[in-house]
Amino acid sequence: MADFDTAFELTMAAEGGYVHDPDDPGGETYKGVARARNPKWPGWKEIDLLKKSDDFPENLDAHLALQSQIKNLYKSNYWDKISGDDIAEQDIAASIFDFAVNAGPKTSAKLAQVTVGAKADGIVGPKTLKKINADDKRAFLAVFALAKIGRYVDICEKRKTSRKYFFGWVRRTLEGI
Repeated sequence: MADFDTAFELTMAAEGGYVHDPDDPGGETYKGVARARNPKWPGWKEIDLLKKSDDFPENLDAHLALQSQIKNLYKSNYWDKISGDDIAEQDIAASIFDFAVNAGPKTSAKLAQVTVGAKADGIVGPKTLKKINADDKRAFLAVFALAKIGRYVDICEKRKTSRKYFFGWVRRTLEGI
């Protein structure tokens, strides 16, 4: 079965550190945790305190309590929501998890369900898991990647300011197959 720590490390390498891009609808973001989407996350209190230091944002990565909060958030709000522990193939679980972090767990689950021909309800339950675990890994990753890229095209068509992220999203998608 898939391992959270392995998937988490891959996603963190793609997410990077602290960013506050005015064109990003998520607003202020640290390691992929968007303040606009996670305003009650306790890590924001830590970050706001650390902003007062001269070495901000470099000081964030050394703050162990903050790093633990990030990992806990990703485990409970993303990995567990996609039933990552029950996915047989590490690469498939990592891809679904990474897209959950990028687009939300429900969106990622729905795309995974469409990929395997399951009912697209956004909940990775026993029927979806059975289909995911029975699918050919290479085929799943290729079809899932194409579906993700299609979603990114739609986002860029609807929100022109997101076009600057498109090639980064595609690169990240292709690195996962």
